[in-house]
Amino acid sequence: MATLDAPPDPRRWTALALIALAQFVVIMDTSIIGVALPKMQVDLGFSAESLSWVFNAYVIAFGGLLLLGGRLSDLLGAKRVFTAGWIVLAAGSLITGLAGRAEVELTGRALQGAGAALIAPSALTLLMMLFGARPKELTKALALYGAAAPAGGTAGVFLGGVINQYASWPWVFYLNVPIALAVLAATPAVMPSAPVLRGSVDWAGALTVTTGLATAVYAIVRAPETGWGAARTWLALAAGLLLITAFVGIQAKRREPLMRLGIWRSPNLAGANVAQLLMAAAWIPMWFFLNLYLQQVLGLGAFASGSALLPMTVAIMVMMIVLAPRLITRFGPKPLIVTGLLALSAGMVWLSFVRPDGTFWVDVLPASLLAAFGMALAFIPSLGTALSSARPEEGGLASGIVNTSYQVGSALGLAAMTALAAAHGSCALGNPTELTHGYAAAFTGAAVLAAAGALTALLTLRTATAAAPKKTEADAGRSRPIDAS
Repeated sequence: MATLDAPPDPRRWTALALIALAQFVVIMDTSIIGVALPKMQVDLGFSAESLSWVFNAYVIAFGGLLLLGGRLSDLLGAKRVFTAGWIVLAAGSLITGLAGRAEVELTGRALQGAGAALIAPSALTLLMMLFGARPKELTKALALYGAAAPAGGTAGVFLGGVINQYASWPWVFYLNVPIALAVLAATPAVMPSAPVLRGSVDWAGALTVTTGLATAVYAIVRAPETGWGAARTWLALAAGLLLITAFVGIQAKRREPLMRLGIWRSPNLAGANVAQLLMAAAWIPMWFFLNLYLQQVLGLGAFASGSALLPMTVAIMVMMIVLAPRLITRFGPKPLIVTGLLALSAGMVWLSFVRPDGTFWVDVLPASLLAAFGMALAFIPSLGTALSSARPEEGGLASGIVNTSYQVGSALGLAAMTALAAAHGSCALGNPTELTHGYAAAFTGAAVLAAAGALTALLTLRTATAAAPKKTEADAGRSRPIDAS
């Protein structure tokens, strides 16, 4: 077993570029379709009710398959699963671009989500393999990885607008193909290989948790359309919870479960994942409704709206790469997670005062920068704590869990805030006063979620101890500067 004094892999920063690109593309694929949806509706025959499934099909497949993707990374090797994920993503992108019917389009989007579910946990596992033995470099690597997410979200808005204006909507999907080919060409040379572990895939557990999570997310994303009080909403939620309960029962009995239940006894794992879930449940609705406010109330076009989000994106990237690593080293993860979520909540509260006759410079920019500051502070330490709380051989599982937490939080938060906004007037298109009232309600709800995340982190996360880590590569993944236990 290698020691911490072993020479570092000279390819690790090139590999990190591919890992960050993976995060960039996975997030970009959730935002790049927004501007193209109206033309896709006409060309493919989507109804107004079914059009949202171009987004939902991706999110449900992504969120539902993440745990399986993480387990496969541990069993088959993260490099192999990373490669397979890009192949699946490229195939799904070709299908979505070539689709001539709505059903084919949704199939391709689900396939894209499945590819993303293989890429995301294996990418994080590879990151830990490359940098886990060197805590200072690990913090920097997580910062670069984290900064790729907001960059991907904003790039999706920009590229979607440019492609829709100067080419045609299929190119928002074709764009993934050359990126995937480039990554597949570079991966064999720069990514580390891991031995294949002995074990079997818990297919019964995979089926129940994937179906359960997909059903629950389906109920959540459909609830604003069908109504939170509708019987089918609650039946779908009940079915999802029943399947997840069955999954827990299967895991308790299996010798080689998909998710070892004892992993939740790892110090800080649960608290860090709840922080990630509530952070996403607050952040994604803020980004979504801020974009709507810019376009539907302030009258900006899609491209101009993307430009208006650039200061927030740049601020997050700079703070994640430059500021967050230094603060983690000085103060430890827990203070940053709590402070960051409180700052995120404060930014949401500030945004809740948006006006129908507002301006970008007064109503949007200062509050969005405060929210970006909070997100940048909390994201890296909560992600690092969630990853480093698990056993090194369960890195793929920990990656799958934290990615699942973030994606389920995104879907839950967006669906709940959409329902809240609709109840306060966000459906009144053409009426800036009612729209603003609805968006303000969503910002207020998101502020409550971020504050709940701060309280959870304060009560559940342990502070750092003085215990020195063992100088082995296996224990380095749980080294003290990242792990708050």
